[in-house]
Amino acid sequence: MPTEQLAIGLMSGTSLDGADAVLARFSDAGPPVLLGHCHAPFEAPLRDALMALQRPGEDELHRAALAANALADHYGKLVERLLTESGIERGAVHAIGAHGQTVRHRPELGYTVQLNAPARLAEATSIPVVADFRSGDVAAGGHGAPLVPAFHAAVFGDEARWRAVLNLGGIANLTELPPAQSGLPVRGWDCGPGNVLLDGWAARHARGNFDAAGAWAGSGAVHAGLLAELASEPWLLGVPPKSTGRDLFNAEWLASRLVDFAQLAPADVQSTLAQFTAQCVAASVAGNMGAIEELVVCGGGVKNADLLERLDRALADHLGRSVTLTSSAHFGILPEQVEALAFAWLALRRLAGEAGNLPAVTGARGPRLLGAEYRKTGSPP
Repeated sequence: MPTEQLAIGLMSGTSLDGADAVLARFSDAGPPVLLGHCHAPFEAPLRDALMALQRPGEDELHRAALAANALADHYGKLVERLLTESGIERGAVHAIGAHGQTVRHRPELGYTVQLNAPARLAEATSIPVVADFRSGDVAAGGHGAPLVPAFHAAVFGDEARWRAVLNLGGIANLTELPPAQSGLPVRGWDCGPGNVLLDGWAARHARGNFDAAGAWAGSGAVHAGLLAELASEPWLLGVPPKSTGRDLFNAEWLASRLVDFAQLAPADVQSTLAQFTAQCVAASVAGNMGAIEELVVCGGGVKNADLLERLDRALADHLGRSVTLTSSAHFGILPEQVEALAFAWLALRRLAGEAGNLPAVTGARGPRLLGAEYRKTGSPP
């Protein structure tokens, strides 16, 4: 991409906690320079509408169109706030990368759906918008996910150190970053649930939309029988490339596995879910990238101290040695900023005509130009 461009990235993930917006300067000379960041939680009607669209229901097309418009309006307000707070003129921003809200992810059937109204967003902001990043990769036989590993490699890769990146969003995904001098490819895949089951169980028991710092999980005890039942999910045995979402790990999935454990205290279920999440990550690391020295952690799950402690112990158990856990903040990027920055970066790659996917990650037949571009009528190319 050309030297020094400004871009905005917008990300609303599987956790449905709201949207993050970042404004950054990108250049060939080094890592992105963050110029602004803001977060806005979804108002209850929008969150409820998006949550309902995660499963089949009546009049879905109508409800999805309205939710997409509301989401674009939410994005638009974030963009205006970001420009105001940063003092940057909108004409200086080359692109907005807007991921949209995933409501279906079925790459095995040849599709993935991210709700968005990018033309509406471009009209509102007068800034070119790049959206629909995943479908081009899916059309080429890939999973369309994860797409962030290419960005991880650009900002977290090291010449000699063997790193991995763990994004603890609603779904947990891993990126393997072999030392650059090794010549080995970057790989990445989803490894199981991140916050999605924990948040859902907390909400069901009136604990809010999430278990703050994992305090509730920490008050319970792991039930070995339930843990074994959760870990019996066949998807977990698959090998990369692989991806998943709420289509699999949802309230119905959990309910089907709790049938024989109805007597368990809710806090014990939460504790077991936290252990399951940590175990999924550790097993995937040990089974696919046992040589790693450092795990860079990002995403909302970084705020869950109990989960990180479980992860640290699970990695040591599975690998027979300790692994350094490092927050992405150590590299100057807060955990909640990483994915939004990645889609700003991917938007600039789209405008530059550069491929955005990594076939070794997604399973696509080759590199592909990702995303579609939307401009307000009359705006310069």
